[in-house]
Amino acid sequence: MTRPSWTVVRYSERPELWDRIPADFAGVVPEYNLHGDIADDYWDRLFAEFPAYQFLLYDEEGGTVLGTGRSLPRGWDGSPEGLGPGLDDSIAAAFRDRDAGTAPTALCALGVEVSPAHQGRGLSKVLLRELTALARTAGLDTVIVPVRPTHKDRYPLVPIERYAAWTRDDGTPFDPWVRTQVGVGGVLGHGVARSSRITGTVAEWESWTGLAFPEDGDYVFPAGLAPVHIDRGRDLGTYWEPGVWVTHDARRR
Repeated sequence: MTRPSWTVVRYSERPELWDRIPADFAGVVPEYNLHGDIADDYWDRLFAEFPAYQFLLYDEEGGTVLGTGRSLPRGWDGSPEGLGPGLDDSIAAAFRDRDAGTAPTALCALGVEVSPAHQGRGLSKVLLRELTALARTAGLDTVIVPVRPTHKDRYPLVPIERYAAWTRDDGTPFDPWVRTQVGVGGVLGHGVARSSRITGTVAEWESWTGLAFPEDGDYVFPAGLAPVHIDRGRDLGTYWEPGVWVTHDARRR
């Protein structure tokens, strides 16, 4: 059997490798997606307080970061309702649990990304399997993922609850990223309309999207999964990114 050409490196082991992410992973997510409101409150704490839950796939021979997995342990009661509204709520819940001394029961994936130079090699599946292995090591039974569906930007006006239920002719999920997760054992859950909030000034949104917003209203924009609402009087653009819940049983190897 051929040995993998990468090793799994946690942030707690080699934090300097993460300095390469901004350049090596440019374009993996659209610009607007780098400005989520929740990040201002929790991003630095993510790496300071949960360093063992952030990891890389690293090619030692080539000195290259291939992929990243970011996650947080949080409580979950096992019910669909207990998953909550999505990414932002999960991040806040993880820190509330930690501050209160409450033991987590699940691992929530915050991001699973493959460098553009190494996409098409099946590394997203490797990252998902590493997340379940990380959960097992931490004594957690489940990995929960508020998935950002990759083809939803083609249907920004379709409610996420409907989009999440779409299937192909063979019965597999319509969305490629959701389909990949189900293909490695994930269980498809429900869509959530307000997974992550991104706000900015009108000028910021025009810079992020390359569009002009001449008047108040809702606008479809490139790479957006739903419209952004522009309020010129308040100089504010508000966007709620939808998501789809997928759960993985970490006890299965």
